[in-house]
Amino acid sequence: MAKHEVLTAKEIIAEIIEWPVVPLWPHAGKTLGLSRGGTYAAAGRGDIKTIKLGRLKRVPTAWLKQTLGLTATEPTSA
Repeated sequence: MAKHEVLTAKEIIAEIIEWPVVPLWPHAGKTLGLSRGGTYAAAGRGDIKTIKLGRLKRVPTAWLKQTLGLTATEPTSA
């Protein structure tokens, strides 16, 4: 994904279903209905579960799927 590529909500959900971890912003933040600043503040408070991979914070998709009420068997294309 290019740095300035804008993903649709459908593309973000497909990546959440397929990947073991996703970026904190925009993937987790946008699906949780947060602004960029709100996303990082929530992660800092521990409201969003994150793991550090080097300098980057990633969100485990198992936690995000549970939070969003997604199931592992949902189809990625409609």
